[in-house]
Amino acid sequence: MAANQVGKTIAGGAEVAFHTTGLYPDWWPGRRFDRPTNWWCASVTSDATRDNVQAKLIGPPAQEDAFGTGFIPKSRLIDWDRAQGTVNLLDNATVRHVSGGISTIGFKSYSQERQKWQGPTLDGVWFDEEPGMDLYMEGLTRTNAVADSVVFLTFTPLLGMSSVVRMFLGEDGMK
Repeated sequence: MAANQVGKTIAGGAEVAFHTTGLYPDWWPGRRFDRPTNWWCASVTSDATRDNVQAKLIGPPAQEDAFGTGFIPKSRLIDWDRAQGTVNLLDNATVRHVSGGISTIGFKSYSQERQKWQGPTLDGVWFDEEPGMDLYMEGLTRTNAVADSVVFLTFTPLLGMSSVVRMFLGEDGMK
């Protein structure tokens, strides 16, 4: 949680790329996966997911020949499927992990509502911008069965002391 335009989405994209490729920088102090991972990465709308999350991970959404210029290198990007309904939005991408296995990234949006967030078990969820509590809890539920799972949010608290912000800061905002 930080101010606008200070690099939150950049940091989120880098972290998802580390976990899906297994290419961790020497200085990385966080969790490391020695196996392929399955992720959902999302933002408020499909357009926002495409223009921010997908662009940081994969590269310019409208330039398929530039895929692999985001945080996931071209040499690791195996394949992708286009989503329907939003121009240049990807539904998913597959990524070669250094272990030899294949990681997956599903691109979601909050406008899909909670029911479209049910189902699979995931290693990680990245919420770029603040979700409602129902989506946050559903995303968190997707990782319950994975002991070393990762869930993180990159957002500016534009909604003020929402239930999501209060959960992290405490009722009085001073956790």
